[in-house]
Amino acid sequence: MFVTINGNQLNVEILGDGDETIIAHHGAPGLGSLSEPRASFGRLADTYRVVVFDARGSGNSGQSGPFTHEQWVADVEGLREWLGAERVVIAGGSYGGFIAMEYAVRHPDRVSAVVLRDTSADNANQELAVRNAAASSRVTIDRDKLDRIMAGTVRDDDDLRDCWREILPLYDHDYDPAAVERRVAATPYHYETHNYAFAVNQPNYDIKHLLPGITAPTLVTVGRHDWITPVECSQTIAGLIPRAELRVFEKSGHSPQVEEAELWEATVRGFLSQALGEVRERP
Repeated sequence: MFVTINGNQLNVEILGDGDETIIAHHGAPGLGSLSEPRASFGRLADTYRVVVFDARGSGNSGQSGPFTHEQWVADVEGLREWLGAERVVIAGGSYGGFIAMEYAVRHPDRVSAVVLRDTSADNANQELAVRNAAASSRVTIDRDKLDRIMAGTVRDDDDLRDCWREILPLYDHDYDPAAVERRVAATPYHYETHNYAFAVNQPNYDIKHLLPGITAPTLVTVGRHDWITPVECSQTIAGLIPRAELRVFEKSGHSPQVEEAELWEATVRGFLSQALGEVRERP
């Protein structure tokens, strides 16, 4: 369904009808879509009301700017209000984790728990990612394409597609060229959103000083072999959020929710069961 939030249409799906609501934010602005959190958090719809959506500027949602973190956080809050949920579990993977953390900082009274996956609290992951890409023994990466997609200087949607194809072999623990091509074909491309996120937002991104203000129980998950938001990024997050748990998935790259799906799902279910139980028991 399409819902107008803050003057822009968002493509929204609601899965399940549980008492507790999860809002799950996808990663990769300009490349990502609700299909990613639908595939992972959608499995929890037997217990929770799971809400997934294409963020402003991504997927099938409206393309009205600005494509700032402030606007994306405001859109999450607008979606929560539209849903009529007093508090929500806020979840996000990769770039979506940036927005989930910033939402939890800005709206602590609206967050019952936080679930993060393969994300970072600052832009230090950019340098680490470039180094990891250059050191890869799997494929030889075209440095110009890597630089364009990381710096947000791609020329158009076709160029974004080519650059995305170039770096996709780095993402998974086990490389499958056919899976890469399927993902390239399935990705919706919005180069202006991507460029803004990486050329404007990323250079100044650093919320480490804000993380001690997250009061909700927090689960931080990461693949051991994640090239773009390496384990040390999640360790930093878990060390700064007072009630954070860190879980490292040993046989995963950037997507433990796919590569170790059963273990990841069980980990999230266990965490939420305990965390939300604690929230309900508070006076």
